[in-house]
Amino acid sequence: REFLEKENRIYELAAEVKGLLVGSVTIAAYSSISTHWLPEVIRDFEQDYPQIEIRLMEGIRQEVTRWLDEKKADIGFLSYQEPMPYEWTPLDYDEMLAVLPKDHPYASKESYPLINCETDSFIMPALGRDDDVVSLFERNGIKLNIHFTTLENFATMAMIEKGLGMSVMNNLITEKWNCDVVKIPVDPPSRITLGLAVPSYKQASPAVKRFIKYAVERLKKIE
Repeated sequence: REFLEKENRIYELAAEVKGLLVGSVTIAAYSSISTHWLPEVIRDFEQDYPQIEIRLMEGIRQEVTRWLDEKKADIGFLSYQEPMPYEWTPLDYDEMLAVLPKDHPYASKESYPLINCETDSFIMPALGRDDDVVSLFERNGIKLNIHFTTLENFATMAMIEKGLGMSVMNNLITEKWNCDVVKIPVDPPSRITLGLAVPSYKQASPAVKRFIKYAVERLKKIE
């Protein structure tokens, strides 16, 4: 795979010398980012660079980092966690929210105390492998009262809508889902940093570098 990657890079460099921009870019991203951030960026990029093929893979953090490590993906869109072994560009902050049924005692409050997750029926998304959620509770020393575990966040919110429990997730995940739930900030306040990771910008192909520049110009909100 590494030899093929180098061969493709030489081909793309030769094309760039001739004034062409060809090649492929494989992106690994959280489903929330591929849903809300990337469609417009990819559409515009393909219009401007029709000779470059874009591939998109969705996954949780462990999958995104594995695809980067195995060189199956050129770029990863994910949240910042230590350690960060890749070249990292922060793009935006995303607030962590409590997602509650409408009749929950805290539904009308300004924030939800995280400590209550030790007694409230908690619905764990991503089969308990959401690093952003897991690390949040580990940092605060909170042991969750997990009542259900789901794969998809939409299933989690649908269950919350029916009063089967509550959950915590970052705001971007919750956008555009048509569920009748209440979303309020957690207490203590918490946010994650979403951004772009690449194993080595210097070794990236011209097509990958061009897409990185294109995406950063359109998505970066953190000064």
